[in-house]
Amino acid sequence: MRNTRWFRLLAVLLAFGLVAAACGGDDEGETDAAADDAAQTDESTDEPEGDAQEDEPAEDEVVEEDEAPGDEEMVSDLSAVCPSPLVIQTDWFAESEHGALYELIGEGYTVDKETMVTRGPGQLGGEPLGIDIEVRMGGPAIGFAAPRVQMYTDDSIHLGYTTTDSQATAWTDLPLVAVIAPLEINPQIIMWDADEYPDVKTIADVGEAGMTVNVFGGGGFSDVFVAQGIWTADQVDPSYDGSPARFIADGNIAQQGFASAEPFNYEFVFEEYGKAPAFQLLHDAGFQVYSQTIGVKPTQLEELRSCLEQFVPVLQQAVVDFASDPARANAVIVDAVATVDSFWVYTPELAEWSVAKQLELGLVGNGPDSTIGNMEAPRIQKVIDDIRDAGLDVPADLTAEDMFTNEFIDDSIGL
Repeated sequence: MRNTRWFRLLAVLLAFGLVAAACGGDDEGETDAAADDAAQTDESTDEPEGDAQEDEPAEDEVVEEDEAPGDEEMVSDLSAVCPSPLVIQTDWFAESEHGALYELIGEGYTVDKETMVTRGPGQLGGEPLGIDIEVRMGGPAIGFAAPRVQMYTDDSIHLGYTTTDSQATAWTDLPLVAVIAPLEINPQIIMWDADEYPDVKTIADVGEAGMTVNVFGGGGFSDVFVAQGIWTADQVDPSYDGSPARFIADGNIAQQGFASAEPFNYEFVFEEYGKAPAFQLLHDAGFQVYSQTIGVKPTQLEELRSCLEQFVPVLQQAVVDFASDPARANAVIVDAVATVDSFWVYTPELAEWSVAKQLELGLVGNGPDSTIGNMEAPRIQKVIDDIRDAGLDVPADLTAEDMFTNEFIDDSIGL
């Protein structure tokens, strides 16, 4: 993903036949650079029987507090306002970081092995949504293109994954407006061998220790860290191909990964290593992108407005529901990966561990307030400023307010 998980995992599994975990930072990243250079790049008839969540008002009740548009009656029946299927393009194979989307897919779903598409009747808390939900896997399923590229070449896709830095660098040709951030904190990390470097505690320490930092090419965060003096340019090695071999063999290597995946694999799957690496989140080092947000093309914002007013609060609640009880959706994720039967392997153990780690590290959470899924303009603006200062191509007049909106967020929904 901007730090493309694509190529990383492909190499891992082809080389080792093992589970590899998503190493990108968000939905695009490394893939953005690779895909862009090549061309990272982009019916249900059930009627609801009741509200999807106990704490939400019934359809005939009126909420008397201030609300975002559509909150007056958060209904579970989306058939009058949303297309069916409602199609969402993700950035990788099914995984627990995508859990809220799979939380919305009900019983009777299907998984297409060839297209890597999971589709089923939409549901929330056991109540039907009145439409089908279609979740499309990314990565190999779309030729390793970024979701935004797929969205601009396939009009059947309504929503897609994006991330703050790649949104900014792709704004001129492939703009997306983020409408919800299911993850509060980017899972992406830099990791290192704690036994070899017991005094290294942070990404800045990695720089001071003179370690080589093996990353995917095209990642914006490495340019930012170099521009800020955290790393030197000659420390950054953009040759990372996803294989664990170099990290396992050379204790002087620091490497990118996902906090909610790689530590598990290096401790429990890659037997040659057999221990958890030390790591720091990019977020904690100051690179605070919103990762794997759900975006819409600006030209479709008005067309989908009435749907988004109802769907975004539903997705917020799905984030909460998945965090509190991920078992059912994780089973869908594991089944979808098994049905596709590609090089990507995702076990129930990894799925369970991933959710626990997301909660432990605050990757999924309310942020500074009590609301799930909303975004903050100052945080986004800092990312824009940082990548612009690092020399990346960002429109001179681009501001945070161009790239996101909280107008569809229900402030009352949170963990």
